[in-house]
Amino acid sequence: MTLKQVREKVMTLRTCEVCGNEYDKCFEVIMDGKSHTFDSFECAIHRLAPACTHCKCLVIGHGVEVDNYIFCCANCARMSGEIGAVDRAD
Repeated sequence: MTLKQVREKVMTLRTCEVCGNEYDKCFEVIMDGKSHTFDSFECAIHRLAPACTHCKCLVIGHGVEVDNYIFCCANCARMSGEIGAVDRAD
């Protein structure tokens, strides 16, 4: 690798906002108009996924939304008093 290539690679390194890893394959996610930089989907999920209102697990699928509350599943919604909550059908 030439000195020029090394400099170009160093200049293209970006830093993950969750783990601090400097990586040339970081990616950007724009959410609610704010830019976020991550080195993995794991870090992106950790930072951006909503937590279930009932059990606090991270909701990385569709989840269930009732009155602006997000739940990981209909069971958690029902456990929180949302009697009619059902999981999404195909």
